[in-house]
Amino acid sequence: MDKEFFKIRRLPPYVFAEVNAMKARARAVGDDIIDFGMGNPDFPTPPHIVDKLTETVHDPRTHRYSESRGIKGLRRALSGYYERRFGVSVDPETEVCVTLGSKEGLANLASAISSPGDVILVPNPSYPIHQFGFIIAGASVRNIPVRADDDFLAALERAVKHSVPKPVAVVLNYPNNPTAELASLDFYGQVVDFCRHAGIYVMSDVAYAEIYFDGNPPPSILQIPGAKDLAVEFTSMSKTYSMPGWRIGFGCGNAQLIAALARVKSYLDYGAFTPVQVAATAALNGPQQCVIDMRERYRQRRDVLINGLAAAGWEVPSPAATMFAWAPLPPAFKHLGSLEFSKLLLREAKVAVAPGIGFGEHGDGYVRFALVENRHRTRQAIRNIKLFLGRYHNVVELAEKRAPAQ
Repeated sequence: MDKEFFKIRRLPPYVFAEVNAMKARARAVGDDIIDFGMGNPDFPTPPHIVDKLTETVHDPRTHRYSESRGIKGLRRALSGYYERRFGVSVDPETEVCVTLGSKEGLANLASAISSPGDVILVPNPSYPIHQFGFIIAGASVRNIPVRADDDFLAALERAVKHSVPKPVAVVLNYPNNPTAELASLDFYGQVVDFCRHAGIYVMSDVAYAEIYFDGNPPPSILQIPGAKDLAVEFTSMSKTYSMPGWRIGFGCGNAQLIAALARVKSYLDYGAFTPVQVAATAALNGPQQCVIDMRERYRQRRDVLINGLAAAGWEVPSPAATMFAWAPLPPAFKHLGSLEFSKLLLREAKVAVAPGIGFGEHGDGYVRFALVENRHRTRQAIRNIKLFLGRYHNVVELAEKRAPAQ
């Protein structure tokens, strides 16, 4: 039986798959691809976290089913982190849920609160799960701008005024993936005030809140008085402690939304492996020098990349936070679009980036660099890119011949 299922029909082809297939073919023939495409941290997890995992896994009692909403010690550790970092009290019993990474938490909460036809407001461009978690759940997505400014607030007001039915929730993500956009407490305060009066929930993703470079730690929406009446926030161990494969994240905030998330999860999983949760507890409660060191290494990589690209003739804004640089296409290549440019850069310079179209139609004039290559490899990539840009007349002509007809 050959049947295309309804939910699968709502998911477009995965844009990144085309570039990934090209990378695989190039590596298969021996090409050295310098890969800035996926935001997959390359630093090892700090030793004290690994040691705690190793110690705990030797206890056979930890090999049994865990708790779907997370072990109590880890929920308390997350509560302690919010108190130290943001000055916010969250109840580990009713306002915290451990998730299998923030991505799983966002998707399961989308499933918990969405009905077919519900309207959800999501910035464009955005990390794919922010909109497709809701699309998979049957909701409809209305796009709004990504920048945390008056245009966003005006679009939010228009969306609530003109959407039928009224939106259920709005998604925020600052520091933003892919654009590295930041939000202020004043902006969060205006969003909370508006959404309270409009009667819509807020889902905030702060997975990159600990990767910042200019001395101003990004805030949490839960710092706004009364935010917990309508907001839930997701964060993750993946980037802060270089634990992407461990799959530990959190949702915290509004007790009703957290209860809905925990209810859905209780039917779907038994939580992460207990030793992983114990190790995550040690990460949050233990020494934080590893986070400071990680932040400095990303800052050094950022500076090498941004300064090197500028010297090569490609002006890219320097991100104040995240592990990404959001690069406008060089003027000579704008007409190609981000996917064709990414394929061209891979083919001609042996450098892989993420095409902006993969984050939404308004990302098509950009590509995303992830700071996941060391400084030596980054400098090599810049040399390759400089040579590539230096012969752009030939490569553009070749790319136009290869590009599919519009």
